[in-house]
Amino acid sequence: MKDMLSHKGYFGSIHYNPDDRVFYGKVEFIRALVSYEGKDADTLEASFAEAIEDYLASCRQQGQEPEKPFKGSFNVRIPPELHEKVAIAASQHGMTLNRFVADALSRAVERAENKVFA
Repeated sequence: MKDMLSHKGYFGSIHYNPDDRVFYGKVEFIRALVSYEGKDADTLEASFAEAIEDYLASCRQQGQEPEKPFKGSFNVRIPPELHEKVAIAASQHGMTLNRFVADALSRAVERAENKVFA
């Protein structure tokens, strides 16, 4: 994944501050603020992994369930006219709205990945 780090199912951003000459980032796709930094790629990666481990340990100590980056559901806001068209198209294909949208998103991601790697 470009410009992201990954550890135990968590993803982190990668940024560079030229004034301080430091790489930094934060864990993405969760509400908790978990950040890290490093002077080079190796220390940034180690700092990211350590931040994830610290976050998980802190959750265990507090008796809390750690946030999961992707739960399998999300809200999408679309114009009512598009909602109507999608619902009708799903029904005409004998699909639930959820299944229709999931299939459309899968195809869109596949096309996007093919463009990146083509």
